[in-house]
Amino acid sequence: MAAVLAMIVTQALVLLAMGHPLICACGHVALWHGAASGPQTSQHLTDVYSFTHVEHGLLFYALITWLLAGAPFRTVVLVAFGIEAVWEVLENTPLIMDRYRQTALAAGYFGDSVVNSLGDTLSMALGLAIARWAPVRVSIALALLIECVLLVAIRDNLSLNIIQLVAPIEAISAWQAAG
Repeated sequence: MAAVLAMIVTQALVLLAMGHPLICACGHVALWHGAASGPQTSQHLTDVYSFTHVEHGLLFYALITWLLAGAPFRTVVLVAFGIEAVWEVLENTPLIMDRYRQTALAAGYFGDSVVNSLGDTLSMALGLAIARWAPVRVSIALALLIECVLLVAIRDNLSLNIIQLVAPIEAISAWQAAG
């Protein structure tokens, strides 16, 4: 638990040192912000993209338990939190933020607030806990459900996010912008 807490604190301190705001510039912290884009997206504790971080937890559990077969759950937790903390810092670097801005949905994206980043990490922890206790088919169904609901609701999801980050496709951007 101490190592996980140290990772979370380090994540927050690094983001603050990078110049990210602690909370939304709007001056308050909401538990939920439902818009997929706009100035308050990625600024409150949770938002529509929190569901993709639940997927991170589901996927990390599957990947880590496969790669480190027989490892105790505490090892899975440490590795998962480490990956998520590193990703939260990387995704808030100018390189990644600029890459996101090249897509239709993230045109005005300026990164996460520290509170939102920590909310993303907690969302990953929820996915990790679900994967730990639920049957594999439930985790798979949940990940597919999240992907489909986000695709319909906001024209974005974890899969499209990865595609648009790694090798942006103009047709996807155009489709997202049309929504």
